[in-house]
Amino acid sequence: MRMMEKNKDCMYCMEDERRDNLMIEIGKLSVSTVFLFKEQTYRGRCNVVYKDHVKELFDLNEQDLAAFMNDVKKVAAAIDKAFQPNKINYGAYGDTLHHLHMHAVPKYEGKENWGSTFEMNPGKTYLSDEEYAVVIEKIKAHL
Repeated sequence: MRMMEKNKDCMYCMEDERRDNLMIEIGKLSVSTVFLFKEQTYRGRCNVVYKDHVKELFDLNEQDLAAFMNDVKKVAAAIDKAFQPNKINYGAYGDTLHHLHMHAVPKYEGKENWGSTFEMNPGKTYLSDEEYAVVIEKIKAHL
C-alpha cells in the first residue's frame, strides 16, 4: 500500500476546524471514521473518511480496500434503516482534497436533485444542535 504521511494541508489529517465546520464525528469504524455532514438537504448524509492519508482506492491493499468498502456499506445500511431513502448515492471525488473519503447521500423521490447528481454543498438545510443529535442517534442505533 502506498500510504502517505499526514498532510498538514488536509483537514482530515489535521482534524481541524475546517473539517469541524462541515461535519460532526459520529464514530470510528474498522478503518475509517464516519461523520454526519452538517448540511442536511439530504437527510442523513454522511461522509466515511479513511484512517490514513491515501489518495485513491487503488492505493489500498485488498484487505484495507475490503474493510473500507465494508465501512461504507455499514454506514449506508444504517442510513437506510434510519431514514428509508429511496436510494443512496455515493460520491468519491477529492479533486481538491486528496484524502480518501466517500459521501453516502440518501436521496428521496420528489425531493432535492431526485434523478440527478447530488449537490456537494447546497447550503440550504442546517439543523439545531438538538436536531443533529437526533439524526446521529438514529444512525448510531443501526451501526
